[in-house]
Amino acid sequence: MHPKEIETVSNLKPFDRYKYFIKKIADFEVLYTIKSLEGNFAISETDNYLMFPVWSHQEFAKLNLNKEWLNFKIIEISLEELSDKIYPFILENNYLINVFPMNNKTGFVVSLEEFERDLSEELKNYE
Repeated sequence: MHPKEIETVSNLKPFDRYKYFIKKIADFEVLYTIKSLEGNFAISETDNYLMFPVWSHQEFAKLNLNKEWLNFKIIEISLEELSDKIYPFILENNYLINVFPMNNKTGFVVSLEEFERDLSEELKNYE
């Protein structure tokens, strides 16, 4: 990934990063999150809401491996794993989805229902 693209996308507003994210994961059919070395997903909290963070590319996830996520590793998730494993995990734990957090700031936060709808709509463009 070109450094200029990383810089440009990192500086977008959260909703614009969300739109970029949806298009990129529809294009490449993968997304990224992070896990602790013990195998636990990274979960953040804002205003008493627990959130599951995701990024469109490992380079963006890598930029967030600091502070409390210093000893975490980047995990690639296919669209199949997303629907078969991650969606049930998010639903079971009543998490929101924190799309593209950057620089220790929350990204665009959506419910699982909104996320599934938006991704499904974008994927229709690839049928």
